[in-house]
Amino acid sequence: MLKVLSSPCVRGRLHCLSAKPSIGAVNADEGRSPLLRVLGTLRRQRNGSPVFGRKVFFCSERGDGSDPPADAKVAEEAEAIATPSAEGGGSEEADSKASSAIVSMNPRPEDYMSVIALPLPHRPLFPGFYMPIYVKDSKLLAALVENRKRSVAYAGAFLLKDDPEADSNVASGSEVDKSVYDLKGKELFKRLHEVGTLAQITSIQGDQVVLIGHRRLRITEMVDEEPLTVKVDHLKEKPFDKEDDVIKATAFEVISTLRDVLKTSSLWRDHVQTYTQHIGEFNYPRLADFGAAISGANKLLCQQVLEELDVYKRLKLTLELVKKEMEISKIQESIAKAIEEKVSGEQRRYLLNEQLKAIKKELGMETDDKTALTAKFRERLEPNKDKCPPHVLQVIEEELTKLQLLEASSSEFNVTRNYLDWLTSLPWGNYSAENFDVHHAQKILDEDHYGLSDVKERILEFIAVGKLRGISQGKIICLSGPPGVGKTSIGRSIARALNRKFYRFSVGGLADVAEIKGHRRTYVGAMPGKMVQCLKSVGTANPLVLIDEIDKLGRGHAGDPASALLELLDPEQNINFLDHYLDVPIDLSKVLFVCTANVIEMIPNPLLDRMEVIALAGYITDEKMHIARDYLEKTTREACGIKPEQVEVTDAALLSLIENYCREAGVRNLQKHIEKIYRKIALQLVRQGVSNDPEDSSDNKDSKKSGDGPTEKDTDASTSIVHANEIISEETCDATTHDPAVESVDNKRTSNAGEAVSSDIVDKVMVDASNLSDFVGKPVFHAERIYDQTPIGVVMGLAWTAMGGSTLYIETTLVEQGEGKGALHLTGQLGDVMKESAQIAHTVSRKIVLEKEPENQFFANSKLHLHVPAGATPKDGPSAGCTMITSMLSLAMNKPVKKDLAMTGEVTLTGRILPIGGVKEKTIAARRSDVKTIIFPSANRRDFDELAAHVKEGLDVHFVDNYNQINDLAFGSDQAN
Repeated sequence: MLKVLSSPCVRGRLHCLSAKPSIGAVNADEGRSPLLRVLGTLRRQRNGSPVFGRKVFFCSERGDGSDPPADAKVAEEAEAIATPSAEGGGSEEADSKASSAIVSMNPRPEDYMSVIALPLPHRPLFPGFYMPIYVKDSKLLAALVENRKRSVAYAGAFLLKDDPEADSNVASGSEVDKSVYDLKGKELFKRLHEVGTLAQITSIQGDQVVLIGHRRLRITEMVDEEPLTVKVDHLKEKPFDKEDDVIKATAFEVISTLRDVLKTSSLWRDHVQTYTQHIGEFNYPRLADFGAAISGANKLLCQQVLEELDVYKRLKLTLELVKKEMEISKIQESIAKAIEEKVSGEQRRYLLNEQLKAIKKELGMETDDKTALTAKFRERLEPNKDKCPPHVLQVIEEELTKLQLLEASSSEFNVTRNYLDWLTSLPWGNYSAENFDVHHAQKILDEDHYGLSDVKERILEFIAVGKLRGISQGKIICLSGPPGVGKTSIGRSIARALNRKFYRFSVGGLADVAEIKGHRRTYVGAMPGKMVQCLKSVGTANPLVLIDEIDKLGRGHAGDPASALLELLDPEQNINFLDHYLDVPIDLSKVLFVCTANVIEMIPNPLLDRMEVIALAGYITDEKMHIARDYLEKTTREACGIKPEQVEVTDAALLSLIENYCREAGVRNLQKHIEKIYRKIALQLVRQGVSNDPEDSSDNKDSKKSGDGPTEKDTDASTSIVHANEIISEETCDATTHDPAVESVDNKRTSNAGEAVSSDIVDKVMVDASNLSDFVGKPVFHAERIYDQTPIGVVMGLAWTAMGGSTLYIETTLVEQGEGKGALHLTGQLGDVMKESAQIAHTVSRKIVLEKEPENQFFANSKLHLHVPAGATPKDGPSAGCTMITSMLSLAMNKPVKKDLAMTGEVTLTGRILPIGGVKEKTIAARRSDVKTIIFPSANRRDFDELAAHVKEGLDVHFVDNYNQINDLAFGSDQAN
């Protein structure tokens, strides 16, 4: 409110001021705003001065006859606006009558034909209103003081025009005041409006001058520049008929509008109330001036009202200003009401909710948040309370007690609540009923996987032990093998066979110990480890947990996860596994852990020691054929929505796909290629108008029941298929001619609209070896076997890779020969182990040649070059020694090795053959290359005997202890010439 009162607009329309201030009150009022200082000084002068009455606000202009008496009805209406109180009414009337004795209220016009011009920067001064202004010009202020001493206490107040060069949107009030103070003389004269007000100087306190307006003036000419003095003409309102109905109606509308505004604005109500009490007689001109003076309109609009001498036009202008003020008041009221309703509505809703909570709590219908949380945790714990360990129950009770003492808004409350949430969510002592039926487990394992007899046998052994003991103890099984052999899916099948819950999490790239052991509760965003999350997720304490990619564990700044897994997996330690978040021991001894890895050499030895490793070597071609036919093709066909009678993939196509496209040990790539084939078949069928939608099929059946002849839908389908057959590629047509890939039936339909004509409808899409490339592109692999009969210096070896086994040729050739030029050059991206094996092979070969042919100086005088093909592929491993020796001896003795022979094994300097790994993979690779004779170290006889019969079928395998046996087998007298 103080801001509103101290604004320039309100300053200009202030009328309810008291009388002249006393000099002694100035110092006390210096700390307040100018307007409040004027209010205070006028109030003190009103009470202490014998000259002024108690409340004087307006002067009377009746003496010069320019103001006709107001209509009685207008006066009554104006006085009814404010509804003044009855108390003190007589004294107020007496004060208004005594107001003419304040000063000479009716100055003669001829006495003031020249006046000092006072610029008003913000609003014009209307007759009958007070206005405080500040005079910074010392000469002007001195002139006003001098005139007041000579009883010439009058000046002209004129509104200042806006500076055309100044930006009105940017300029502030202080900047405008400064520009007013700087104006003097002719420059100030040009900036003044012509019409102003004759103002009486009621008081001068410092640079503050209080004016009260009396009548209108018009400037005629400038008399003196400093201080600016001008000649003026005194203006009178134009004559008007006070009985004119239009003027009356306009005046009454102004009063009615004022009455409406008073309902919304208390400030206006004070203005009107004071005005009606002290104005004396109320007439039309004063009503117009009053409405314009107290409105918040623009100063130019107010100046327009001041300049208007026609009473009717003045009333119309005032009515417009008051109407605008009323509209602004309505908008202000609506805004305030909307905000008040919003705030009060929210407060009311909040209070009602709080009251509702209190009422429900008193009635026992609802408890507070902490009590409800405690009840929820106790209810969750109740089913497993008898099975829950005592130390865990003790911790839970302590935390529940702590929760009741904490404030709900504290951070510790949320930490305790989350901790209790985890503690009560774990399945303490809740074990799922296991199925120890060996035959049931055998059936499920055979349904999900073909082959893998060693893995299945181990699982059945585990089940059998559990059946005999009545309980099953958790073990750690590590499935190792190439990608795509089904390690992860085996874990899922084991869980299904045992009727255990299955949970999988991958530790590949895991570098944070907290993922396994959990975070401390003091950290923000702390969570338990993966094992606790697993138990909460599955809801049992004996799930099957598959830890995937355990050979790819990372190691970062947050610790070594491999070391953290020791406690989790060790059967002797995980009975009391301690998670950092829960900080209570958890029994994980009943959990069955299954780990998967591609290379077990990457697993740390302490962790590997706690596992039972089962190797999955991969699948041979025969096994891949069964898997593709019985599992992959069936699943893919159903996923693509194709019926069995609509497509046929021949065995020759699958064999070609396995041999030429998917030669790796696993079947994941084979599955991708089969999906690619069936996607193309689906596109071909859809282009030919085939639809396998069940709804369409049922509609066709219903429509065919109604008659024996072909339906309209069948005719449309035949037509679309005819158009589809016209755009079949020439390659498909040629293939159809020799080996039909598409079986068709002849449908007849007439050439007329209602008769049938013959057309070929595609009934089955056939995929054979001849058109396989149309579906999957050109072959990726070619035969690994380069030579039907290996030439001199070339021997086939067997190698193991992460993707399975493969054959590997080792070639040795003579570079140059001369006395003392014996040397060995190696190429083929060989690793350090194979380079050392080559050096050992060179030494052993020289020894063997010297023993058999002492005079043979081949190695001493020959520079040899040993190369392992596929030089872009890095090769390393301790199993190529015997193959390298055989290659060098073949070159030295100028004899090729036996046909269809492959060998593997590491050799010592004394000729002993050391065992190797990957017997199954190497055997499979030998069968793939049509090798008939294989040489293995004697130490690997047991590994070969464990292989399936169909893997060993048709192979002549020899097991050797020293290289002399290999020499006899490779260069025997029965070799083919």
